[in-house]
Amino acid sequence: MRPTAHAPLRRRPRLALCLGVPLLLAAAGCGASSTSHAGSGSGTITIGMSLPLSGAVADNSKSGYQGYQLWADQLNAHGGLLGRKVKLVVLDDGFTQSTAISDYNKLIGQQHVDLLLGTFSSFLNLPVAEVAERNKYVYIEPSGGADSIFARNFNYLFFAQPATTQNLPDQFVAQIAALPAAQRPRTAAFVTQDDPNTSEATKLFKDQLAKLGVKSVYDSTYAPDTSNFDAIANAIKQAAPDLVVQGALAEDGVSLIRSFQKVGFTPKTLFQTNSPSDTSYPDAVGTRNTEGVLTALAYSPDAPTPGNGAFVSAYKAKYSTVPSDDAANSYTAGQVLAAAVTAVGRLDQSAIADWLHKNTVSTIVGPLSWDAAGKPKGSLLLAQWQNGKLQIVAPAAEATSKQIEWAKPGWSQ
Repeated sequence: MRPTAHAPLRRRPRLALCLGVPLLLAAAGCGASSTSHAGSGSGTITIGMSLPLSGAVADNSKSGYQGYQLWADQLNAHGGLLGRKVKLVVLDDGFTQSTAISDYNKLIGQQHVDLLLGTFSSFLNLPVAEVAERNKYVYIEPSGGADSIFARNFNYLFFAQPATTQNLPDQFVAQIAALPAAQRPRTAAFVTQDDPNTSEATKLFKDQLAKLGVKSVYDSTYAPDTSNFDAIANAIKQAAPDLVVQGALAEDGVSLIRSFQKVGFTPKTLFQTNSPSDTSYPDAVGTRNTEGVLTALAYSPDAPTPGNGAFVSAYKAKYSTVPSDDAANSYTAGQVLAAAVTAVGRLDQSAIADWLHKNTVSTIVGPLSWDAAGKPKGSLLLAQWQNGKLQIVAPAAEATSKQIEWAKPGWSQ
């Protein structure tokens, strides 16, 4: 079971791991122009990354790391990339921006890795993407869809999900709009972790729902290391909203539910970002308490996209669990980079970036293509926990459940 809430960020020993992996990026000196390498050289290709393997989101990062590992194992089992084996060089940033920045500078400037892979969350990817851009390294991030990242119009940045935070509310708001006016929520509470992605998403929900006549009766932002949500839960209870929207990143989604239980409040409708898609969520809150919780997904294990069935089977065989969003997103980031490097035929950062800007890549989350700023051109899924399973409820073409349950059951102790 995952911890009760976001624990205060603690520094643990930093890890430097070398593991077989399937990706490639050309080494470039700090601030130098992109470097080309012959694709048939000897030795391994090193891929650097820094992940929050400790700290507040370590559980989420673990499954994402496993997605990278599986991708690497499969790549090496089939001869590697460009005829060379690959390995990951992994550092632990403890979910701290300054450490993540230092780690990527070290990977590029001191360890001279050939390629980079992205870290997790907009909180970390926002500053790290700038490091990669400055050094002219292709940077494919598995998560971190805040629009502020792409507003910088970086040339080497690409997001390995079907859509960004700007699209996160679309399916949910569309379903609210389709309800008869008398059945729509009249009031809503908005609460979010102080993170570029979740804060932006929550504001988008608030603005779009306001256009449908949904009045905000509570709006609050909490620090990433918040461990006690009782005061927030009680304030929301006093506001008595019909709908609660939480911009959650990891354990904070679990903690708010536990505090709702303590103060005796059940929202009529509850939408949380990120947390409900984690594989440990049912154990953390209790399977019966997941019922009716809504979230947005970039990925579903049940999706009939090319290669997804084989990915799910391989992940379950290796880790004895169904892959989470984070696992799938990092596996997808690997697919994207491998496709580009293979197509270019050499380790050339500029050529890899140019190819990605012009082409579509087939992945387990569907076909991905990007605009000039690295934003994907697809859309997200709306999901809801129903009868102990996270079902896709919109869009209709990809739904695994025919209807949304709008009345959330009371909490089970």
